[in-house]
Amino acid sequence: MALPQEQFDELLQRTALAALFYYPEIAVDDGDYNLQNDIEYCLAPVTALHSEDLDELRAAVGRVITNPSAHRAELIELVIELAPEPTGE
Repeated sequence: MALPQEQFDELLQRTALAALFYYPEIAVDDGDYNLQNDIEYCLAPVTALHSEDLDELRAAVGRVITNPSAHRAELIELVIELAPEPTGE
């Protein structure tokens, strides 16, 4: 099942926002913080994907949130692979 490109765009926007506000100290100093909550927030627009694709995205999003410079290309490549081809409209 192909999801609309807008849903993948929303995933990327949410991931960028989560990465922007992530600080390693949060995980140590704030007992209420949970990286998994941020990951699930980012994945909310694309939950209709197959579970294997979601698992792969979940791992990639988590890596991007905690270290965007090292892992953003991986996430972009995965989204390009999963997103539908542009229609040129």
